[in-house]
Amino acid sequence: REVDIHVDWVGFSIPNEFVVGYGLDYNEIYRNLPFIGVLRPTIYQGT
Repeated sequence: REVDIHVDWVGFSIPNEFVVGYGLDYNEIYRNLPFIGVLRPTIYQGT
């Protein structure tokens, strides 16, 4: 769902892509990466 919200500070903005690293994971992997990375669509689309 989408909600309009006012924020005072934005840490960073990213495009609408699946990101992993620094605690963000996909299928319980990639969360220990020491950086934020974009996951290739072939990984989560199963092709």
